[in-house]
Amino acid sequence: MKPETVVLDEVDTGLVHALEIDGRAPFRLVGAALGVSENTVARRYRRLRTAGVLRVVGVLNGARLGHSAWTLRLRCTPDAATALADALAARPDTSYVHLLSGGTEISCSVQTPTADRGEELLLRKLPGTGRVTSVTAHLLLGLPRGPGVARPGGGPVALPAGAARLTPEQVALLAPPAADEAFGADGDVPGTEEGGRALGPADRALVEVLSRDGRAGHTELAAAAGVSESTVRRRLAVLRRAGVLAFLVDIPPAALGFRTEARLWMSVRPSRLTEVVAAMAGHPEVSFVAMTTGPTNLVAAVNCRDPLDLAHYLTGRIASLDAIRTLETAPVIRTVKRAGALLPLRR
Repeated sequence: MKPETVVLDEVDTGLVHALEIDGRAPFRLVGAALGVSENTVARRYRRLRTAGVLRVVGVLNGARLGHSAWTLRLRCTPDAATALADALAARPDTSYVHLLSGGTEISCSVQTPTADRGEELLLRKLPGTGRVTSVTAHLLLGLPRGPGVARPGGGPVALPAGAARLTPEQVALLAPPAADEAFGADGDVPGTEEGGRALGPADRALVEVLSRDGRAGHTELAAAAGVSESTVRRRLAVLRRAGVLAFLVDIPPAALGFRTEARLWMSVRPSRLTEVVAAMAGHPEVSFVAMTTGPTNLVAAVNCRDPLDLAHYLTGRIASLDAIRTLETAPVIRTVKRAGALLPLRR
């Protein structure tokens, strides 16, 4: 769905931040935090979602289920890039599919439940596509970090640098219970299969609906999963507490005035890699930063207002990090998929 041009006012950006804190927060609580009525919040959310600007999506933290997270770079012939990006976006295991640079490169994130599944995509399917000229796969090491990254989902921040933020007092009204890192720490998430490493059929049905609409009601979720509403409430609570399920705000940075996105691949002196990750995680321009395997050992996503703002970031904040030995920058020219399931095009 192509987003419409919508001007976000203070209530809208407050709503975005509120949902970034808890994507399933009742509109009653959001309204209380923002000082507006529940009906106003619901109306604003419906308007932004209908316009294709904003939605909440449920995402899995595959690490808690033993999955591996990868970021891929594919180079291909110009005539194949769009079709290949669309095919990748249609897969349920991909997110953040972008066309980069001159339209001959694609980046995307992939979660693979087993090594065999990872090899199927990374070593057989993609290289076997004749118009793919190269594939580079970077295994993400540890959890992604960034100013607003929801750690369980690892997705980009909803509110880039400069957007209005809620006060600590407002945040306190909305903050959900934090995921309990000790809950299921041995890999056994209550109610899951195969020793806690696989979701059961009902959980998979819930996640499928939530990947399209993270605010789907309990009645809809119960019908999809074939269970009672009380079971839905209990399973959502268990999966969130275990850190398996998170809710992210899916919003184009351009909707908030940040029209220049880029992916950065960096080679950093290993002895100072942790230091650089921590520094970049504090940069308001950075929505995602993670250590990786591969030819480079650090990947990041940045959101800037325009190309000049990006240039200032690269020659200012990044240039000050002298442990970065090499830097490759690839502007995002089109986003095919962000978090959650790919929605059908609006006719």
